[in-house]
Amino acid sequence: MLAIFHKTVAHPPQELGCSESTSTVPPMPGYSRRQPKNPDEILRDFHSAHPAHAFCATFSGGAALACLGPRAPPPSLLHRRWFCSFDEVYCMFVGSLDNLSSLVRQYGLCGKSTNEALLVIEAYRTLRDRGPYPADQVVKDLGGSFAFVVYDNKNGAVFAALSSDGGVPLHWGIAADGSVVICDDREIMKGSCGKSYAPFPAGCMFHSEGGLRSFEHPTKKMQAMPRVDSEGMMCGASFKVDAFSKIATMPRVGSAANWTSWDDSY
Repeated sequence: MLAIFHKTVAHPPQELGCSESTSTVPPMPGYSRRQPKNPDEILRDFHSAHPAHAFCATFSGGAALACLGPRAPPPSLLHRRWFCSFDEVYCMFVGSLDNLSSLVRQYGLCGKSTNEALLVIEAYRTLRDRGPYPADQVVKDLGGSFAFVVYDNKNGAVFAALSSDGGVPLHWGIAADGSVVICDDREIMKGSCGKSYAPFPAGCMFHSEGGLRSFEHPTKKMQAMPRVDSEGMMCGASFKVDAFSKIATMPRVGSAANWTSWDDSY
């Protein structure tokens, strides 16, 4: 899956856009400088890599989602994939939920044809419409190995998460025009985002307004660590939970609480 969101839609951590000029490490012999590409080029690369199985949806708000169809050959489909939409909320889901049946009952979806992506859409809509649970708890309740990206075309909001086991590969970075790029194809990412390419942190969720946060340890801040690639150059950033930090948990008071309003000190 591939998701691209203009910088006016999503605001990733500034550490992700690491500049090569900040590196004090000399490049290895034969080092080839990779330049980030524009969204249109990245989408073309994705389609070129899977010419018979890729499809794409673009939105006027500055978003694009691309995914593979169910008949894509291995190794493209090492994990099950879903691409669904409901009420202008779109979800790309890779992996599986071990507790899908119980979650279907929890969200009152019994009797409906439901897969993992549709379940995530329903969970997101519950959060968006100010349901009774904090976002970290909702994502933590998803049992299994998964990665997903949700785009709300009504609100222009982005919500993404990666399971704590990191069993599904997920990467992100910054395109040439400043757009944030999220993809499970490592080679596409390396060629698309230059030195901002980095793994998406496991056990974390990202919202276009609330930023990056651990759903396993919601009271801890995220810490950006320097990252050196295989060519010995500084690139992107690795994000880890700061075990010594503590932030206030997000209060939930009836329908008045906004789940995207995470602590300002984060």
